[in-house]
Amino acid sequence: MAGKLYIVPTPVGNLEDMTFRAVRILKEADLILAEDTRTTSVLLQKYDIHVPLKSHHKFNEHQTVSLVKDRIVGGLDVALVSDAGTPGISDPGFLLVRTCAEEGIEVQTLPGPTACIPALVSSGLPCDRFCFEGFLPVKKGRQTLLEELSTEKRTMVFYESPYRLAKTLTQMAEHWGADRRASVAREISKIHEQHHRGTLGELAAWFTENEPKGEIVIIVAGAPERERGSKKRRYEDVETARTQGGQ
Repeated sequence: MAGKLYIVPTPVGNLEDMTFRAVRILKEADLILAEDTRTTSVLLQKYDIHVPLKSHHKFNEHQTVSLVKDRIVGGLDVALVSDAGTPGISDPGFLLVRTCAEEGIEVQTLPGPTACIPALVSSGLPCDRFCFEGFLPVKKGRQTLLEELSTEKRTMVFYESPYRLAKTLTQMAEHWGADRRASVAREISKIHEQHHRGTLGELAAWFTENEPKGEIVIIVAGAPERERGSKKRRYEDVETARTQGGQ
């Protein structure tokens, strides 16, 4: 009888954010796959979990996914964790879940910690409808994506490195307007958690002068109706000019 794959979220900051079920699943698993075994070992030690631990990260997942699948088919229950948050959300996990799903292996994903939802809810921006964009491309495609998102009407959620935060906020202000409302959440669920709210222009200026540290989530308000309408009219004007030019 085949085993199961469990996707187990782990705390993004405070280790007390572990759920009772997550602890139980990790204790009962035959094998735990970790993004960084050193980081996960600290968590396992706190909750007195003694289960074999192996690495599964973005640099080896293409090579290990088939082996892991075979172990589950052979009857092992495997739990996948990342360094923090829910595996698969800007972390390794997608390839393994897809492979198991294609093989008919049962995949159970536990609800639990993630940085984007607390940052979104605390931002004070509309959170009834939102889109998660994760990390922007570092180079190729970055400007194109920023332009495409300029008319997105839903609240947008991004992850960013503290080393690129000021540059990213500046580029967002250039593409979407310096007066667009936004929030920057830092170190969610940790001792030094902070939320900075304001316009993109204000936040870009603040973080240019005050270099941030830690994990960063950027929340940006969707485009106002007038801006979306302006973009549409400009597009229609270009199309009209192109059509008339061809006549």
